[in-house]
Amino acid sequence: MTSTVSTVADLFRGVHQQLREAVESLDDRELDWSPGPEMNSIAVLVTHTLGSELDTLNLVRGIARDRDRDAEFRVSGSTKADLLAALDRGDVRLEEHSAAITDDELAIVRERPGRDPQTGLHWLLNNYGHAREHLGHTHMTIQLLRQRQG
Repeated sequence: MTSTVSTVADLFRGVHQQLREAVESLDDRELDWSPGPEMNSIAVLVTHTLGSELDTLNLVRGIARDRDRDAEFRVSGSTKADLLAALDRGDVRLEEHSAAITDDELAIVRERPGRDPQTGLHWLLNNYGHAREHLGHTHMTIQLLRQRQG
């Protein structure tokens, strides 16, 4: 594993840990709560963040991707145990993929539908920003939930 990949993997692990802490602070009903129409529950945010991360890791490594992104936004009824298990699986996949990513894969230009081709490093860093954005959404959703509960 290159030092660059090691650094990025550490950053993703930090997001996973903060998502884990958020999930652990809520009960199953709260994990499925949404602040309003067109807004996501914690369960959706965690599921989508992990789905996007795995898709990006596969992209960087040149592995065929089979993602149903839309399904990530239809998640409901996930329990705390489900989401914690998903985060554990995300940790394992992150370790497996990051251990295998080479400098060449970071430099290879990869294409994603509807986006300009970019290097593997670009896609990794872009996805880390995406994960942090959804971590922020997670924290804000919890704040809105707590405010509603009074």
